Amino acid sequence: MPDVTKLASPLDVGGVRIHNRVFLAPMSGITDEPFRQRAHAHGAGLVVSEMVASGELAKGSAGSGLRIRHSGLPVHMVQLAGREAMHMAEGARIAAGEGADIIDINMGCPAKKVTGGYAGSALMRDLDHALSLIEAVVGAVDVPVTVKMRLGWDEGALNAPMLARRAEQAGVMMVTVHGRTRCQFYQGTADWRAIARVKQAVSIPVVANGDVGSPAEAASILDQSGADAVMIGRAHYGAPWTAGSIVAAALAEPVSGMPESPQTLSDYVIAHYEDMLTLYGVESGLRQARKHLGWYLDRHAATSDDRRKAILTSFEPGRVISLLRDVFSSAPEAANLRSAA
Repeated sequence: MPDVTKLASPLDVGGVRIHNRVFLAPMSGITDEPFRQRAHAHGAGLVVSEMVASGELAKGSAGSGLRIRHSGLPVHMVQLAGREAMHMAEGARIAAGEGADIIDINMGCPAKKVTGGYAGSALMRDLDHALSLIEAVVGAVDVPVTVKMRLGWDEGALNAPMLARRAEQAGVMMVTVHGRTRCQFYQGTADWRAIARVKQAVSIPVVANGDVGSPAEAASILDQSGADAVMIGRAHYGAPWTAGSIVAAALAEPVSGMPESPQTLSDYVIAHYEDMLTLYGVESGLRQARKHLGWYLDRHAATSDDRRKAILTSFEPGRVISLLRDVFSSAPEAANLRSAA
């Protein structure tokens, strides 16, 4: 087994110092400012913005501007998606102007609405075009550029090593690889050993991603991939402390700021909810927060269907908060948070 204590050691990405090697993955509609701030506070070494459409950002979309806004964290990393080199370059310049320390290029998103526009993982079907986008972004900004990809489009085109090698030659400073093809979406299991072929193809840091949610899984993905760091996505649903818990395990220390009792869990969930209402405004915030509340309920509170429905459909923040306090303050699952981490 690898020495997982290395997960707690710093990593240099193009001159930007990352204080540990367990990262929060960019997730559309999830890793907004309140979520990133929590993951960072719990100990995640790097947190990444939601995917931002470069074309919308270049047009001045208010929603895109909100996604790239600097949240005051030590390293501000923005992920861009797109198909047009001009928009990708302009989006990168705008993000850097807003204080982005690292620009990540999305070449891994499997969603049909993204790949249908020939962006995300669809770019792995045309490496020459993918490289034109990388070159445009690298040429547009002075901050490090990274790329997140999958193993390939399908099992017949596992070209991540080639894309990573060409990306490094174009000036990319780090690559992240999700151990599935686009056509797998999130089905089956991630192939951690396949990531090793990317690691062997480049000299820049490689981050392994896919199906990691515990210290044991982090150790296994490092062992099988030889990667320099791990990135964790869906395991954070209802548990923004997941990356931090893996760092804490590597250090044999408690997780910073993790709720450990029914009362602190109640306060934690409500504070997250209120921060989202503040960020988006009440009308939009109510809708945006529901998925997070659903995940918190699923993981940490056994409640009736009627009460769950009331929490997830109410348009009255005061009523939602009252219900949340009642549900989580009495949730026996809250007492097991530390052992679950």
